[in-house]
Parts: sequence; C-alpha cells; structure tokens
Amino acid sequence: MIRLSELKLPLAEVPTEHRRSADAPTETDLDREPPPHPVEALTRLAAAALDVPASDIAHLHVFKRSFDARKADLLAVYIVDVTLADADQEAPLLAQLVDRPHIQPTPDMAWYPPGRAPSDWPAHESERPVVVGLGPCGLFTALALAQMGFRPIVLERGKPVRERTKDTWGLWRKHVLNPESNVQYGEGGAGLFSDGKLYSQIKDPRFFGRKVMQEFVDAGAPSEILYTAHPHIGTFKLVRVVEAMREKIIALGGEIRFQHQVCGLTLAQDGSEQRIASLRVRRLDSGDTVDLPVQRVVFALGHSSRDTFAQLWDAGVFMEAKPFSVGFRIEHPQGVIDRARWGRHSGHPLLGAADYKLVHHAKNGRAVYSFCMCPGGMVVAATSEPGRVVTNGMSQYSRNERNANAGLVVGIEPVDFPQTFPQDAPLWTAAFGERDGMRYAAQATALAAEGKTHPLAGIVLQRELEARAYQLGGGTYEAPGQLVGDFVAQRPSSVLGEVMPSYQPGVKLGDLAPALPAYAIEAMREALPVFGRKIQGYDMADAVLTGVETRTSAPLRITRGDDFQSLNTRGLYPAGEGAGYAGGILSAGVDGLKVAEALVLDLLKTPQTSIGSVKSPSA
Repeated sequence: MIRLSELKLPLAEVPTEHRRSADAPTETDLDREPPPHPVEALTRLAAAALDVPASDIAHLHVFKRSFDARKADLLAVYIVDVTLADADQEAPLLAQLVDRPHIQPTPDMAWYPPGRAPSDWPAHESERPVVVGLGPCGLFTALALAQMGFRPIVLERGKPVRERTKDTWGLWRKHVLNPESNVQYGEGGAGLFSDGKLYSQIKDPRFFGRKVMQEFVDAGAPSEILYTAHPHIGTFKLVRVVEAMREKIIALGGEIRFQHQVCGLTLAQDGSEQRIASLRVRRLDSGDTVDLPVQRVVFALGHSSRDTFAQLWDAGVFMEAKPFSVGFRIEHPQGVIDRARWGRHSGHPLLGAADYKLVHHAKNGRAVYSFCMCPGGMVVAATSEPGRVVTNGMSQYSRNERNANAGLVVGIEPVDFPQTFPQDAPLWTAAFGERDGMRYAAQATALAAEGKTHPLAGIVLQRELEARAYQLGGGTYEAPGQLVGDFVAQRPSSVLGEVMPSYQPGVKLGDLAPALPAYAIEAMREALPVFGRKIQGYDMADAVLTGVETRTSAPLRITRGDDFQSLNTRGLYPAGEGAGYAGGILSAGVDGLKVAEALVLDLLKTPQTSIGSVKSPSA
C-alpha cells in the first residue's frame, strides 16, 4: 500500500449526514457508526498526487482526518492509504516519487508479540507475572501478557468499574469520599474519569499506539477513534470498554483481584543484586493480609498512589523527584471557544466542540500552559484523600455540556519543593503522619545537605496545597473558586457572572491567591491576558477558576533501566504515569505494552538488546 498525506478538501465536500452518537445507556450500535468518508473525492486527489488514472486505485482507506482552521475557509486534511489495482506497480511508483515527502510506503503497524508462553507454563504459581494497578497502563500490560499466554495476576486496590462509578458519584452528590474507590482508585484508573483523550506526542516507531486504539475499538469504542486527529471516548463509553477488556484478560487466563491493596514488599539478595521476592497484600473487603511470592511485578500505580510510593522508598527501591505542575481549572462557555477556533464554521456538526492548547513563558521564568482540555465537559472532584480538595476535568463522548474546561497550570521543578515549603518536620508530619513524617524530614535534611531533593518531597507540596484548598472551600469538599476578572485584578469574588461552574459538590467563591505558591499566581495573572489575545474571550471577566489541580503527573520517578526494570531491584518493573513514564491514557497504554514485552523477553531469557527492535516475521 501507498500512504499519502496532506490531501485537502473544503469542509463543504465532507459528508455530514449522520447524528452524533448518544452517550450510554441509550446508544445503539447504529449510533457508533462513523460518518461516511468522501472516498470519491479523495480518490481523485490521490490519483492526481500519484499521477495515475483514478481507475488504477483499487481501494482507498482513510487513516487520519484533521481540520485546518487557519483560514476563513476551513479545510479537512486527510492521510490515506491506497492499494493499486496492479499491486506490482506500487514499488516502482514509490521509487519514481521518492522525492515527494507526502508519498510514502504504508508502514506495517501490526503488533508482533516477542514471545509466547510454553505449553506447560507456569510450573509454579509464583512464576506468573503480577500487575499492580488496573488503570490504562496496567490494563494494557495485563492484556498483552495474557495474549502472550502468561496468565497475569492483577492486584487492584479499588473496585470494579461500575461499583467505583457509584462511589465516585457519592462524593460528587453527597460529599462522601471513599478513599479506596474514587476518581483515582479503581478499575480504569484516573483516565476513566476524564475526556478519554487518546492522543499523545510520544515517539512511537513501532506503532504501539495503533494497537491501543484497535483494542479499544475491539472492546466497543467508536471506530472513528482510529482516524480522527484528536480521538476521545468519554467516561460512559469507557465503562463498557474497560469491562470488555477485563473479560478478555480473564478469558485468556488472567486473573483480576479487586480490593487487593499492596501494603508492603520484601526484597531478597540475589548474588550482588537485590530482587523482588514477595508482596504483602491486604484484602480491603475482609481485612485479611497475605504474602504473595512473586518473581516479576509491574507497578502500574498511577500518579496518586502515594502510600505505595512511600512503601517502595522504605523498601529501598530507587526513585527520584521529578517536575510536575499545579494550578486551577478554568471554565468558559463552550461557544466562546468554538467561535474563537472555528470562526464562521462554529456549530458545524462535523466539527463538534472545539479544543485548544496554550502556553506562555512568564517573566518570572515559569511556564504556564493549558492541560487536559475537556470540550463540552465538566470539572470534577478528584481527591482520593480525606480533608483535601483536588480538581480534574471530564467529558462524555458527546461533549455537549455548556462549558469548556482545562487545567491552567504552572510547572514546578524539584528544586522548588524545599523553597516553596521548607523541609521542616510539621509539613512532613502533616503529609505522612508523626512517625514517618519525622523520619522523612530527617532524610530530607540530610539529602538537602548533599544538594538533593527527597523523592517524596513533591507529595508534601501536593498534600499541603490540597489541604489549603479544602479549607478555602469551607471543609465540605466544595472547591474554592474565583472569577478570572477578579483574579487578574487581585480582588476576591463574591457573585458569579455568565459562567456557571460545573464542579460538584460545589464552588465557594473567594480569593484563590493563597491556594498556590506566589510565583504560580504571578505567572498565571500574566498569562491570562496573553491567552485572551490568542483565543478571543479566554480572559473574559466571568470565566471561572476552580482550585486546585495538583495531580497533573506523579511528582517522582521510579527510575528504570533499558531493560525496563528498576535500577536497583530486579524483577520490579515501574510503568506508566505513577512511575513517571507516561502522561495520559494513550501513552500509559503504550508504556504498558512496552513493559509487558520487556518482562516476557526477560522471562524467556531473550537478549535484552532486542527490546524496542523486535522485527515482524516478514521483515
């Protein structure tokens, strides 16, 4: 096949006779059917680009579609794969057109497992790989291991997705938090309660991302996620998709153990190396605790498993502090964003709700940027700990809520942690309790003398900001809020304007300046008018800021080597967002696939140098 990019059509030539898919539970199979493609028009463009008659093209497949809104006449931009009627002519034609960058051979995007389990495997239960966490990373790690025949055991501290959804609504509607079943913990991970965005800027030469997308479609996601430039699924649809993927893992011999929390681990000395030996697992439904002997464990924790981070640190697993970001959620009427992005085409049924991406480098050296933008969505309560408030954004597939929201966040470096909050004992004890907090504070002081930052210091900062937000919100899980006009003018807000905040359990207006470090507030106040010049109306006085957003990513990295194992602990595979190796559903799923392959290569004693360069059978 031949891949052609940059085929452009006016929006008027793209079919739109279809209705947007409804959100569950009312949708039907017909609702998931994507709109038709303008195949005839694209075939003419492809034939002209290849300088062949249109009749020479036997088949055309749309690989990607995006929209170019830089001019008044909006264009649909396509990447297509074509098959010639005479397949033998494809190679000579490609050689003839080698100087045209928009014409290339279609790459082989299939996934080829690097190994299969022996027919008599496993000889012992302890040989089965264990995956800790069933968020996007753990889900795809377990799925790939099961597809290769290695029957993984998955330990998930939270509940199955539908029970978890009920618990999450308990916080949103009744102000009741379940610390083990919420936006952060449970089947589907934090990605479930999000926009379900499936795009990333990671390098992906082996097309792991394509496998992630195809698995989602096979599990019931809309097939259009395979070709839209900014695909998303939405929470209601993700519930069924995640359930279907869980059943697939089980059907392939995997085992999912819900409400099983890792509460400790044992390391053993293996010659000159230390190795994972067992996990201490607590059953949250019964309170029973057991030791699970293991040889290989994937820690796909997610960015909020703070107690597990501490357990790994205490056990001696290598980790280090890393940058992350903090800020607020900002809400505008979705129509404001649509008009700014799409112009006169705003409201076109094919375009849907518009998104955006913004960044500003402030005078004080801080980067301010939009994060996790949710068109037509809502701001949600995302805390996993009592006495703390955290915000996040979520959209359904239809993206038809009245507001657009996004994180408006400021980057923080590890060097900022002790400068923002001095590493004294009260802050550490507030974050980790009296005994552990005193111990960590002493460690932090010793590391600071060496010019280093304690790996858990970022958690201290996060917890302090979240506790502040809880108090500013009135101590009922309401979130503190402020109008953008008042925030920029440095005055408290008391009355809402045009924009009604979507956050539940509710928003308490006031002054957000105490909610974040002064340098973050200063940078955001500078950035908002700049963003208003990029997107007209972005700095509108009635737009609403809601605090705080602290879980943009993990504040530490559980560092791994080229073999994907911990730098100092054999058999321990840090993976995904919680380990500092992903940021979002797609990149977490991709990392899960990479880690699964690495684990299998090690288990089968395949040379580690082949990781990342596995060739297809036809290569």
